Amino acid sequence: MPRRPIAPETLQLIDAVREALAENVAGVDVQEKTMFGCHVFMVDGKMCLGVENDELLVRLPPSTHAQVAETPGVRPLSSKGLMDGYFLVGPAAYATREAWQQWIDGALAFNPLAKATPKKKKKAEAEAAPPTPARKRHSVFDSDL
Repeated sequence: MPRRPIAPETLQLIDAVREALAENVAGVDVQEKTMFGCHVFMVDGKMCLGVENDELLVRLPPSTHAQVAETPGVRPLSSKGLMDGYFLVGPAAYATREAWQQWIDGALAFNPLAKATPKKKKKAEAEAAPPTPARKRHSVFDSDL
C-alpha cells in the first residue's frame, strides 16, 4: 500500500522541530526516522522528539508521567501505560513560543539521562559472527559418550 502524502501542516511542524534542534543542540548527532507512525528525531541515538500529524511527540522523565499527563492538550503516547514519559502534545499546548520552547527544552534536558534502546543485530552480522565455542563436558558425563 503506498504511503499517504504528508500534510503541509505536518511538514511545517517537522521543519519547526528541525530548526529548534539546530538552535539547541549544535554538534550533537541528530537523525530522523519513522517510528510508531511518527516522524521522530533521534538525539545521540535516543528518541527525543517527533511529529504525528499536528501533534508534537516529546520524551520526558517517566517519573513526571502522571503530572504531565494532566496538562490540557497533552496525552500519553500509549493509553495502556506501556510507555511512561512519552507524550503527544496538541497544538493548543504548544501554541505560544514560550510553551513550544518549554516542551523542546524538557525533551532535550531529559535526553542525556534517557536510556537508549539497544540496536538489533542485522541478519548478516549475526550469521557472520563466529560461532560460540562448545562447552567442554565434565568428566562425570564421560559415560554418556
